[in-house]
Amino acid sequence: MANLTGKSIIGFQPGGEGDPTVFGVNPVTGELLQPGYAAVSEAELNRAVELAADAFEVFGKTSGTDKAAFLRKIADNIEAIGDDLARLAPQETGLPEGRIRMETGRTCGQLRLFASVAEEGTWVDARIDLADPERVPVPKPDVRSMERPLGPVAVFCASNFPLAFSVAGGDTASALAAGCPIVVKAHHSHPGTAELVGQAVTAAVRDCGLPEGTFSLVYGPGRETGSALVRHPAIKAAGLTGSRAGGQALMKLAADRPEPIPFYAEMSSINPVFILPGALAERSEQLAAGLHGSMTLGVGQFCTNPGLTILDSTTDIEPFVAKLAELVGGSSGATMLNPGISAAYDSGAGALGGNDAVEAVALGQTGDGQCQAGAALFRTSAEAFLSDESLSAELFGPSTLMVTHDGADKMLALAKSLEGQLTATVHGTAADLDANCELLEVLETKVGRVVINAFPTGVEVCHAMVHGGPFPATSDGRSTSVGTRAIHRFTRLVCYQGFPDALLPVELRESNPLGIRRLVDGEPH
Repeated sequence: MANLTGKSIIGFQPGGEGDPTVFGVNPVTGELLQPGYAAVSEAELNRAVELAADAFEVFGKTSGTDKAAFLRKIADNIEAIGDDLARLAPQETGLPEGRIRMETGRTCGQLRLFASVAEEGTWVDARIDLADPERVPVPKPDVRSMERPLGPVAVFCASNFPLAFSVAGGDTASALAAGCPIVVKAHHSHPGTAELVGQAVTAAVRDCGLPEGTFSLVYGPGRETGSALVRHPAIKAAGLTGSRAGGQALMKLAADRPEPIPFYAEMSSINPVFILPGALAERSEQLAAGLHGSMTLGVGQFCTNPGLTILDSTTDIEPFVAKLAELVGGSSGATMLNPGISAAYDSGAGALGGNDAVEAVALGQTGDGQCQAGAALFRTSAEAFLSDESLSAELFGPSTLMVTHDGADKMLALAKSLEGQLTATVHGTAADLDANCELLEVLETKVGRVVINAFPTGVEVCHAMVHGGPFPATSDGRSTSVGTRAIHRFTRLVCYQGFPDALLPVELRESNPLGIRRLVDGEPH
């Protein structure tokens, strides 16, 4: 395995010699993993951000071709350590080797997707309005605009995706594609995995001849180190996948700075699944099996696991409920990511099961060892759900709450009561869907992705994907953290009026040397 140093990466230099305070913990055995990592000092954190600010003067002007080569080099380097990652990450997270190898592939695929976006170049949304000196009553000036990178970006690693939403994950790939240097805050759940990937990124910076400070990786307690990073005046944006409490705390810091900055947080979602009567009558057992697989996938630790299932009790739902209860009751226990997540799931499941308005329909096995979770199936009425706000809280783990209603009006009331979500799913026949257009219209206002006749777990990394949603699913419902639109979180529009052609960015020059698609006088060219 590659050498782990237990140190932050500050540009091209290792962090200092402080006592280790951040240790990975094997969630199966409770063993503290070596090496421990020293928290970054205030001076080191400042140095990392200052290096990023200096690097931006060069990296922010780097060509799409060179950024693409850099992103592809990172992917190549990560693939080269795939075996090391497959050995270490399961020890730190309890995730199986197969999941880690899958996630490694997804991470490299994201990097290469953004490389193609940077290389092709149309993402800058170049717009040109040509001058018309003869226009009356006043001449029309030459006006051109495009997206430009914001500056240094802070990226916070996620607990539940040690690769795809961490050091070289989607936030990193999209920020680098835009031309923004990054400072990554490692997650305490997988510090060694973070260092391995950080070494791969640093090597790519060197190999591609990019400036020191294009990338840094820092360790430390989330509250102190993360807060200091967001408050640093040279940081111009930040991205996080994490808890609602943590995300909101950092959102407030970002907004309260002397110069507020955009903060993109993915925080909380229960991903409701509406099962309409025709679909239930047609494929009850398949729906039960699909829902069970979706709610327990990854021990329920995906941000899109379905935590809420809505059923029409005026139809025969009992065969579906019985089958789902059978599957949940027969589920084996599995290891959660860390003791904190495991304890929160146990506490939340206990509170839900102890609610007088909620029935615990089925509980799966919990298994032996540390951080074990059992699947859970709960049931309540629409009236209880609508009157008790606690029932709509996210329970991060392998569970779902079935809510039964007595008709379309109550179903719409449930949909309208929901907070912002990442996803909503509707299972229905063609006739069901035609009869429930209003439900689809309501859900469109509540979520970032509406799914028909499938399950929400599994987020395709592609140009059209939206992995976001109204608050509290994310801090900004206009954004996405997956898909190529993610690049626009880390850019701003700049307009150039009356510029000589030679002084314009190449994307806006008259000859269009990059051959990108542009809007000229309102017409695509």
